[in-house]
This record gives sequence, C-alpha cells and structure tokens, in this order.
Amino acid sequence: MLDVSDIARAYQQIMGEIRKVYIGRTEIFEMLWIAMLTGKHVYLEGVPGIGKTYMANTFSQCLGTDFSRIQFTPDMLPSDIVGTNIFNPKTGTFRLKKGPIFGNVILADEVNRAPPKTQSAMLEAMGEGQVSIEGETHKLEIPFVVLATSNPVEQEGTYPLPEAQLDRFMLKVIIHHSSPDDELRIIKFKNEPVPAIIKQVVSPQTIVAMMDVVKRVYVSPEILEMIRDITVSTRTDPRLILGCSPRGSESLLLSGKSRAAIHGRDFVIPDDVILMIPHVVHHRLILKPEAELEGITQVRISEDVRDNLTIPVDPVEEEMVYEEYIEEIADED
Repeated sequence: MLDVSDIARAYQQIMGEIRKVYIGRTEIFEMLWIAMLTGKHVYLEGVPGIGKTYMANTFSQCLGTDFSRIQFTPDMLPSDIVGTNIFNPKTGTFRLKKGPIFGNVILADEVNRAPPKTQSAMLEAMGEGQVSIEGETHKLEIPFVVLATSNPVEQEGTYPLPEAQLDRFMLKVIIHHSSPDDELRIIKFKNEPVPAIIKQVVSPQTIVAMMDVVKRVYVSPEILEMIRDITVSTRTDPRLILGCSPRGSESLLLSGKSRAAIHGRDFVIPDDVILMIPHVVHHRLILKPEAELEGITQVRISEDVRDNLTIPVDPVEEEMVYEEYIEEIADED
C-alpha cells in the first residue's frame, strides 16, 4: 500500500528526470504535480516561446500518461475538442470518434482564443470529468488534468475567459523569461548533438493510488479555519468586486494536502497553505475600476492577505494533534 513517502520519492525522481531536459524554473513542475495528485487543473500564463508546450509534454512523459495538445482558434467548434459520432454506411451504425480531450494530460494552448460555446465544452470536461456528445455523456479517464495556456500580451482575436471557467483552475502559474545565465544554458543545451532522454517514473494507475493517499492527509481544525479566513478576507476587501469563491477554499485545502504529501508529510502545516496563496487566490480576484486606476493588482491583494494572516499552532503542537488523529484511526480499524 502506498503512503506519502512513495509520493515524495516519485516527486524527487520526476524532478531528476525533468532537470535533464528543462532549464530554468523547475519549481513550476511542483505546481503541476500538486494539481495532478488532486485531479485539478492549472492555468499557465506567459508570452510565446518560453516552453509551455515543451513543459507539459515533458511532464506527461515522466508520468507515462496520454498527452494531447489542443491549439485553440476562433473558428473551433466543440466537436473539435470532444469528438463526434461518424456514420458508417456499410453497417448503418454510428461510431464515436473521440476528440483530443480524451487523454490524461491535456494542453489547451491559447484557450482564450476559443469562442464561448467551445469554452463551455472545456468547462464541462474540467468541472465534471465528462463530456456530452450529441446528448450522450462520456466519462473521461482518471488521471485527467488540463494545462491551459494564454498569452497576456496579444489580445486581438481572443475571448476573455469567464469567471466560471477561471474558477475551475485550481492554480494559476505565471511563467517569466529565463534569467540570462539560464538562457545561455538553454542555448548550449540545444546545441548538443544528442538530446537527453527522460524516463517514465510512475504510471497512470500509480497516480490514481497516490490521489487516494493525498485524500487521507490530515488537516487540523486550526488550519481549516485559516483557509476559511483567507478566502473570507477577499470577499470583504473594499478594493474588490469579487473575492474567492468556496471553490477557492477547496483549492487551498486540496493543494495544501498535496504539497504536504509531495514533501513526505501526511499532515498539513501552515506553510503548505500559505505558499499556495499566490497560485490559488490571484486569478479569482476581480478588482474595482478605481483600485486598478490606483495601480493596485491582484498580486498585491493576495500578498496583503498572506501578510495579515494569523498563523495557527506551532509545528510541534500540530504534530501532537496529528498523533492523536492517527490513534483515533487505529482504534476505528
């Protein structure tokens, strides 16, 4: 039976393989692994040419999962994503031709270029883990994670993602240009005659088992209250039209549990939640126009939320509470 030590070991092995072929902010892969272990999705924002597709493909190779890339365009139809039924005149029956959404790791490239009707098809897949094709529901395989990308610079021919769809992404990760030193390393790496080969570390079946382990990670009542305080504080902030939804609270909880597991702990400490605030909270905030005119950003508000937090009990006391929790489970068994 798997436990958190297996998850932590797999994470270290994954990072070891990724460092063979990816130079720069490898901590981004921690966010992808956190999302994968919770069955949730990631919104990647960055200018073209910084390796978002390469990042997603590399991550999928390490996991041994089916990888699909969907290049969104303004004329794309829902059937281009989910698939359609094709009539066979010889047999007089319809055959389902599955679309690229039927995979494990889905790269939704420039998702903001898709028209609203197509975006709604993605919304169903992300939120419900299923798609509807001509009135018939089809379940998607587990694990299933969408890595959606957008270009923050180019706005022509794009459709802003509705708040309902943004809220479906557990995490948002902003990808910046590499440092000058890292860029030189990238150029040298690309000049190598024989590219490095990465190995598969885990299987989809193992990931599903690891997801069950993450669900059992302990969260103390004090940390649950801290999560509540984080999201409620955004709803009462006078600089915002809209703060975090209850799904934001759930995302902080799940990402905190997942982060604890990949670092080898079966209980959550305050840092597991606090370090996820920028990635969970930022994209769920809608500023008032007057706040934008004053130069206030979502990043600043999420930093204010973090800085004004009341941190729960210290780690020693937290571990004592956790030990009591383990004893209760043992008694039940």
